[in-house]
Amino acid sequence: MTRRPNNPDHRRPVIGVGGVVFEQGRVLLARRGAPPAKGFWSIPGGKLSMGETLEQGVVRELREETGLEVRVGCLVAVYERLPRPEDPSPLHFVVLDYLCERCGGRLRAGDDAAEVGWFDVGALSDLSLTTGARDVILRARQLARNR
Repeated sequence: MTRRPNNPDHRRPVIGVGGVVFEQGRVLLARRGAPPAKGFWSIPGGKLSMGETLEQGVVRELREETGLEVRVGCLVAVYERLPRPEDPSPLHFVVLDYLCERCGGRLRAGDDAAEVGWFDVGALSDLSLTTGARDVILRARQLARNR
């Protein structure tokens, strides 16, 4: 039997968006400052707001979390995280990650990002990454190379 929270906000999946940005062979990551996955490095992004397009959500989330302005490119991956019984606030997330290009701004941690930074793709295994982030980053790098 599936556990259903009583909070009406948790009765439907939450749509999230993220942006994979590369610069000089490095990838932009944000260390999550809030649950879920607090303390883990991740692709910057967050929840889509009502009435916002996917592209608008990616642009807004990257500006809020990293201080960077981006141009949104192709869809890289769709990730789904189902609620787990051990989660204090179980949510069903559906996250769409896009390949993005930096077009302005100054790097700084904001919103719910504790830190942001550029990381060598070859050193991803040295980081505590959120589930699935490494695969999405590698897929995005391949897409970027093929352009």
